[in-house]
Amino acid sequence: MAFFSIIIPLYNKESFIKNTIQSVLDQIFQDFEIIVINDGSTDRSAEKLQEFNDSRIQYFSKKNEGVSSARNYGIEKANADFIVFLDADDYWFPFFLETMFANISKLPNQKVFSAAVEFETSKKIIPAQYSILKTNEEFQIVNYFKASIKESVLWTSSSVFHKSIFQEIGNFDTKIKSGEDTDLWIRIGLVYSIVFSWKVLARYVYDAKSLSKKSEMENKMDFSKFEIAEKTNSDLKYFLDLNRFSLAIKSKLAGEAAHFNKYYSPIDLKKIGWKKRTLLLLPSFALRFLISFKTFLANLGIGSSVFK
Repeated sequence: MAFFSIIIPLYNKESFIKNTIQSVLDQIFQDFEIIVINDGSTDRSAEKLQEFNDSRIQYFSKKNEGVSSARNYGIEKANADFIVFLDADDYWFPFFLETMFANISKLPNQKVFSAAVEFETSKKIIPAQYSILKTNEEFQIVNYFKASIKESVLWTSSSVFHKSIFQEIGNFDTKIKSGEDTDLWIRIGLVYSIVFSWKVLARYVYDAKSLSKKSEMENKMDFSKFEIAEKTNSDLKYFLDLNRFSLAIKSKLAGEAAHFNKYYSPIDLKKIGWKKRTLLLLPSFALRFLISFKTFLANLGIGSSVFK
């Protein structure tokens, strides 16, 4: 049995999937199986996969039901004790699995492992900015909510999970079409600490086709399942309010007043700071200008998202 099961959901990524698969095959640590779930692709993604001849690659095809359904299907097919997700347009550096294996070996009682990432835009490559203080240690054991105020320390292409986690807290919520990963990370963070490595081990590659999709506020998170937990968990409350702030801004930009009020109302405005309070009061045209300016700075490696 392989040590890692690598689950790759695939939907119309013909320009990326070869590089993604090759980044797995180029890993220093080679004890893995690759499970590709073709979620109803209509391009040449499947043809690109046929160019690989490796017995460790398992290929499954299903009708298009979204990335959560594809990942959950992969979890069902996984044979290893440790599950790793890799999006079909991202890739790993050769020492990703080796580092994860080393950390798992050193901390056998831990069940969630992750690593720092970088982002590839059309302009340049930008390292992620995290809210935890960087140390000289190989890794840190962190609280998910405290460690994810800026960038999440869990990300689908740079995290490893013991399979028992999904048996305990469930899989990805297929009803959520945007933010399904954050929903799962919250459920994990309520139960488990995270072993975080500061080594940059993965790269997120921006796909313009994915980014251009129209926002669907109806299918985003509403956080209602965490209402009871946040009353007694201040770290969770602050984390949720930052995400509510982000979604409230996006709702205003989309002209969705009802959704704006849904996300805005529960926010503890005193805790999120005056800058975010000001942004919530701005009209949508002013927000668009600020976002364009912040995006320009981010492409230069200066600053971060206006939403966090």
